[in-house]
Amino acid sequence: MFFIGCPMWGYKDWVGTFFPPHTPQSDFLRLYSRRLLTVEGNTTFYAIPTVETVTRWRVETPSSFRFCFKLPRSISHAPQLNTRKSETLFFTQRMRSLGERLGPMFLQLSPSFTPAYLPQLEAFLDFWPTDLRLAVEVRHPKFYEEEQATILNKLLDQHNVARVMMDTRPIRVGPTEEQNVLQARERKPDLPLHIAITANFTFLRYIGNPHMEINESLLDSWAQQIASWIKQSITTYVFCHCPFEVYSPNICAALYQRVRALTSLPPLPWQAEQAVAELQQGTLFNCSLPETST
Repeated sequence: MFFIGCPMWGYKDWVGTFFPPHTPQSDFLRLYSRRLLTVEGNTTFYAIPTVETVTRWRVETPSSFRFCFKLPRSISHAPQLNTRKSETLFFTQRMRSLGERLGPMFLQLSPSFTPAYLPQLEAFLDFWPTDLRLAVEVRHPKFYEEEQATILNKLLDQHNVARVMMDTRPIRVGPTEEQNVLQARERKPDLPLHIAITANFTFLRYIGNPHMEINESLLDSWAQQIASWIKQSITTYVFCHCPFEVYSPNICAALYQRVRALTSLPPLPWQAEQAVAELQQGTLFNCSLPETST
């Protein structure tokens, strides 16, 4: 019901923190998929993986893990979205090799895709395979105005397609100079948060601040919202970004912990692993020596 992860599974600065010291790059996906529950796959935006690569991804991950890949830019940023049927079917067929590990894919439209092009999106959704989940991210400001937001949400609802929610508030607070640094590194559009349920699942991208104290109140609020969705049987996917990605796993853990306190979720595999290690360490240091007779 609740899948949480980062925008990538391999980040070298996670070695020694999120990953054990000296972890080779070849082990990143295997270890990541046993610590978090999903990943936002941005690599497919630039190139479609080979059959062999997709097979390897499936073999290296547990069946409970979910890949949520971005559609290639050759589709999402094409001049005529509605003409990309063969490319779309080729891509989705390739990703089907992941089997149950394939989560919702997402179509990130360019900022130049305005409400005037909605007929193209409607045609695209008409030929999208109905057995595959899809989320759509819009970046033109007009889609965040009430009238156009209502029209778009209705279209997505008719196709059981989620509207991607993106929360960039955490990187738009604090000193101006620091905001400029964070926004330059993350390069996310300055658009209002729009919460909408248009499918039987949700897709949230949370752009966290490297200072955890800035995230805390927002994470508290999101935890309440996510717990409400879970109680309504709405499957929720959350991806925690950070301009300094070394902090992203900790933001995931902090949000998951908050949601868990409000629901009956099990601990994250990563947190369960840490708990066992701490217990073993405590047992090692707290054990008493046997009494000896005199």
